[in-house]
Amino acid sequence: MRLGPDTLRHLPAHVARPPYDPAAQAIGVVHFGLGAFARAHLAAYCDAAMASGESGWAITGVSLRSRKVSEQVNPQGGLYTLTERSSDGPATYVVGALREVLVAGRQSEAIVERIAAPTCHIVSFTVTEKGYCRAADGSVDANAAGASFYPLLAAALRRRMDDGLPGLTLLSCDNLPSNGRLLGELLAGWLQHEAPDVAEWFAANCTTPCTMVDRIVPASTPGDLAALEQRLGMADKAGVFTETFSQFVIEDNFAGPRPAFDRYGAQIVADVAPFETAKLRMLNGAHSLLAYRGLQAGHEYVHQAMADPAIRAAVERLMREEAAPTLRPAPGQDLSSYAAQLLHRFDNPALQHRLAQIAMDGSQKLPQRWLATLAAAEGPCPAILSGIAAFLWHVKDGRWLDDPLADWLWQEVAARRLDGQVTALFGPGGLLRSEWIPSSEDIAMIEAAFEEQTA
Repeated sequence: MRLGPDTLRHLPAHVARPPYDPAAQAIGVVHFGLGAFARAHLAAYCDAAMASGESGWAITGVSLRSRKVSEQVNPQGGLYTLTERSSDGPATYVVGALREVLVAGRQSEAIVERIAAPTCHIVSFTVTEKGYCRAADGSVDANAAGASFYPLLAAALRRRMDDGLPGLTLLSCDNLPSNGRLLGELLAGWLQHEAPDVAEWFAANCTTPCTMVDRIVPASTPGDLAALEQRLGMADKAGVFTETFSQFVIEDNFAGPRPAFDRYGAQIVADVAPFETAKLRMLNGAHSLLAYRGLQAGHEYVHQAMADPAIRAAVERLMREEAAPTLRPAPGQDLSSYAAQLLHRFDNPALQHRLAQIAMDGSQKLPQRWLATLAAAEGPCPAILSGIAAFLWHVKDGRWLDDPLADWLWQEVAARRLDGQVTALFGPGGLLRSEWIPSSEDIAMIEAAFEEQTA
């Protein structure tokens, strides 16, 4: 037996089901990049809205590359379970917000139709840093963008324009600084080149609010799904596992209707930047430190790395002494409490968050997670520099290297001496050059950390 509309009644009584009819809900959101995070975050907020009596916020998911998610979700009528893991044990409920998953390239016309429909008000994104297709100069890479969401979105916007429909809210939920403004600038650049008349309509009718999203969602393993099947008495191929914590901060800049996200725990604010920067530098920065130093020390999961006294001390120093002093908190934003909350979340052994998952795509993540802090810091940052040493080890070791620039890292970094590796990555002409340029003292600290970690 497999989870679906016809088998809901067979679920154990302790598994909550949608108090609304999912099939009766209009599709109000089209989401590009429907992975586990989106199902545990945005879809959960839309589910909460419809469970509370709002209507019309069902989601069409779009997979840009693989059919895997569609094969997990579609046979289940869009239904899947969300399991929150804590020290109190797992709590599972069925999410009904997801209607379907369409695959770009195979179902492009259907995707355009969903976005161009009068009921659609929001198009959202979790396509990762790579999905925005930025060129080295910060503009949109036209060649790469042709295989991403840009052509589909442009075609749908044109259809809405021709049909006299309102504009859309384009909601980036990716971990990127000023993600909404970045999306707006890149899409405007694409449209100016490919469809100038649509570019004018987009600028006048659509909005791209910034967001900050936070929920730890490890990749579901075969063991997770097998244990879930035992508890449910049926298979759920699309099950997602997460923590109890969830944060959603959204700039108050919508082009039209939206769910009352703020009734279900989200924050609608005038400026997302203080929350976003704190997350990038404190949470994400600490996560990357845990990933590279933890893998190097032989750990597999976040909670195991947190139990390593040397790594835990570095994580706490990074958050409290290196990242926090570079931030300008919003009124009421308590960075000390935030750090304590993060440490508690990282300690959760029930979450089983794999370090190798966090370590992916380091070349795309480290500039905003570490280098921005290094550039803004007034003093030395030994914790982050120890993380850079571990990242260099990670590149040379290669076992977990999963990065869009993996070949370059192998050829241009791993083969050099350690000081040459630092320069090749972070120097004035380095691949990850930023406002931070390593000094001779920084390089000496990285070399000392590398020797200590590999001794």
